[in-house]
Amino acid sequence: MPIASGSSGNAYRVTDGETPLLLDAGIPIRAIQIALDFRLRALGGCFITHCHGDHSKAARDLMRLGVDVYTGRGTIEACGLQGHRLHITTPLEQLQVGSWDVLPFDVQHDAPDSQGFLFTSRATGEKLLYFTDTYFIKYRFSGLTHIMAECNYSMEALRRSVAAGYISPAMAPRLFRSHMSLEHLKDMLNANDLSNLQQIFLLHLSDNNSDEQQIKTEIERLTGVEVYVC
Repeated sequence: MPIASGSSGNAYRVTDGETPLLLDAGIPIRAIQIALDFRLRALGGCFITHCHGDHSKAARDLMRLGVDVYTGRGTIEACGLQGHRLHITTPLEQLQVGSWDVLPFDVQHDAPDSQGFLFTSRATGEKLLYFTDTYFIKYRFSGLTHIMAECNYSMEALRRSVAAGYISPAMAPRLFRSHMSLEHLKDMLNANDLSNLQQIFLLHLSDNNSDEQQIKTEIERLTGVEVYVC
């Protein structure tokens, strides 16, 4: 369930029917509480990808309210997090949270120790790949049933934004080095095993640098599965 998606804040609730999780917490804690009907303690934990505020804003408040937070050491240091509810995730070191096996992996972003996560449910056998704020995924995954992936911009829409003055030409290189384009996402999908894939959720679309319908149509055509824009 998407709670928030985009540069103003990101937070998503997922569950396999046994252990609900929060993925990123980049909005005020009150908004998360309302979205979850004030049942924060039902969460098995919250996984945070990196330290930027639109992904980590509520981390400290979640721990204060009894939710375990899982994230990389670089994020912990950058956000100044501490406490017994905090758990360090290390790329390629698997851990268990409730009914989930979780494999963190490193991603390419301009924040220290940015990570994505592969969630495998021991209850259902489903495999969920979650990543955001990265321009490239160097790993390959098999047996994926669900993907939650950033698709921040398309080259065509970005060129239109620059031409119209919505974005400075000097800002474009940062997008290339820190966010996933439609073109790179298509390359990533082509490089992975999609034989069991059921659904894709597209996250963190830019208001000015993406065309929602174009992106949805192209990913549906490429994969042949249900595609949702969050």
